[in-house]
Amino acid sequence: MRSYLLLLPLLIIGCTDAPKTTYEDKFPTGKWIDLSYAYDEETIFWPTAESFHLDTVFAGTTEGGYYYSAFQFCLAEHGGTHLDSPVHFSEGKWSVDEIPLDKLMGQAFVIDVSENALQDRDYLISVEDIQNWESAYGQIPDDAILLFRTGYETYWPDREAYMGTAERGPEAVAKLHFPGIDPELAQWLVDNRSIKAVGLDTPSLDYGQSTLFESHQILNGQNILGFENLAKLSELPAVGSWVIAMPMKIRGGSGAPLRILALIPE
Repeated sequence: MRSYLLLLPLLIIGCTDAPKTTYEDKFPTGKWIDLSYAYDEETIFWPTAESFHLDTVFAGTTEGGYYYSAFQFCLAEHGGTHLDSPVHFSEGKWSVDEIPLDKLMGQAFVIDVSENALQDRDYLISVEDIQNWESAYGQIPDDAILLFRTGYETYWPDREAYMGTAERGPEAVAKLHFPGIDPELAQWLVDNRSIKAVGLDTPSLDYGQSTLFESHQILNGQNILGFENLAKLSELPAVGSWVIAMPMKIRGGSGAPLRILALIPE
């Protein structure tokens, strides 16, 4: 009993002096930006992919007198704002459900190549673009998420302006014209930097005229994720923002619809 009485003041002090935490202490504040496009009948898909289709199961007043709505949808993995999982172009690499969560979030570094890309629909984002960026902002750190801004978000959802053609079907693929990552840059990133993911405001990591999709092969082969058809990259600073990218968890999926958010801390 005497020992308990001696400890009691210490217990009281421990309780009264414990630091108080608030919601703001645990979670950063700032400006949130949605980098995703909504899915609807205007959503842009690859010319050979099935577009988004929404069916109404029920919408209205039920026999019980209350409102109720339910829908079902169908779409291809690779359309709209979406994730390319590494297995997309590399056998045995991560499928969507296998991607570690820490690979889907991190610091974002935005490389603006819009001045060149808007003048050349077949522009290849180059090693020189990265080196020029690093001369201004410093070396890209490990575990970075690289976001390339080509300026093509301004064309969404005009298929012809955004992709180079509004035609559908296999024959339309040869008519695609939009910027992408030069395979030389993809290999340089693998050899010289350690990144989690790359993203663009275009339909593909590779440029529209690619036939071998070499940048996909190189990056996916190293379990580097791809984020395609991103929105509002123009609202992000070159450095200082954070990204959270949450794909639909499709078991065995080579890709998935993506809700991707950016936080610019205060």
